[in-house]
Amino acid sequence: MFDRHQAGEQAVLVHIDFPQENAREDLQEFEMLVSSAGVNALTVVTGRRDTPHPKYFVGSGKAEEIAEAVKMYDADVILFNHTLSPSQEKNLEALCKCRVIDRTTLILDIFAQRARTHEGKLQVELAQLKHISSRLIRGWTHLERQKGGIGLRGPGETQLETDRRLLRERMHNIQKRLQKVEKQRHQGRRLRERAEIPTVSLVGYTNAGKSTLFNQLTNAEVYAADQLFATLDPTLRQIDLKEVGKVILADTVGFIRHLPHDLVAAFKATLTETREAHLQLHVVDISDERRADNMAQVDSVLAEIEADDIDQLLICNKIDNLDDVSPKIDRDEQGKPVRVWLSARANIGLELLFQALTEVLGQDVVQHQLKIPPSAGKLRGRLYQLNCISEERFDEQGNCLLQVKMPLREWEKLLKQDNSQLQNFIQH
Repeated sequence: MFDRHQAGEQAVLVHIDFPQENAREDLQEFEMLVSSAGVNALTVVTGRRDTPHPKYFVGSGKAEEIAEAVKMYDADVILFNHTLSPSQEKNLEALCKCRVIDRTTLILDIFAQRARTHEGKLQVELAQLKHISSRLIRGWTHLERQKGGIGLRGPGETQLETDRRLLRERMHNIQKRLQKVEKQRHQGRRLRERAEIPTVSLVGYTNAGKSTLFNQLTNAEVYAADQLFATLDPTLRQIDLKEVGKVILADTVGFIRHLPHDLVAAFKATLTETREAHLQLHVVDISDERRADNMAQVDSVLAEIEADDIDQLLICNKIDNLDDVSPKIDRDEQGKPVRVWLSARANIGLELLFQALTEVLGQDVVQHQLKIPPSAGKLRGRLYQLNCISEERFDEQGNCLLQVKMPLREWEKLLKQDNSQLQNFIQH
């Protein structure tokens, strides 16, 4: 049912420049998308227009040029760096005698290739079904009549109506299954909130180096590659930060300009990790000339999923691609870290990121002097488990004098668990 390419296919690429900013696409990024999809680009047909042509998207002369290129290079598919209407795709295919795939379908297809988890596959299929539901007519024009004949008399609906009904039923089933997965995710989040473990979410433009940084910080083996959408399924890992304790780090899908709305909608469950994080690490490829535009696109998607009000720490990654740039922490007027310059691939400046995370997440740190009698040895053991004792000595009566330093949330949690004893042991 899905009109997708096959790996190793030969393609003619089409890129049109428009004067309006919201209609522009990036040719270099499109070529990376095509490469990520495993398609071999034979040639690129470019042009300029003020507005899309209603019949072919491009002008009739440019459409003939594309058809000639298909014949000359014996191409299997035409890939457009733009979103086409169903009628434009149909008209171009009739003219060029070749399959036509637009930017949205290509992105959906890359996501379909990369999905590994059950949830990721369901989300991609849902997005594909939403996208294809408006394009069914193209594949069934020869069957637009009611079923009839011996053994074929059906419910009196056309083949097209049957397919639309089957699509709706499949989409409904997928949504029900995704709701079940979302409930499980929600339970996991509630358990982490009850344990008061903060979540840090990696966000950023696709291919900014998020998964490489994630692997360096957590010693995980998440797939990382120099291609668009190398990561699709969210991955959670636990790290320990000095003076903060346990922290959950979440690696999420990268964003891209003009990300298909169906895809954003389908991935809202996955992106909840971003929406409900305590802190976002916005990873930026600082060596990319389009970094300012890429950052704006990420902020736009974050606003769309209602995750734009969460504290951000900017990670200027890939400094090894620049000359005379060394790892450092930039701070605001209050001395709070706002930017960290590093290279995840070259393992440069990661200790500064740990330092910045400790400062940002461990801002509310408490220090107390405790006098614990020998009878409360269990509490002393608990404090050692929390790794919060900075100094220990004993007095003549055998009482343990402890200097403790820990995050405020850990202290409040301890008070809840051992309220009556702990309050009495604080030395003022």
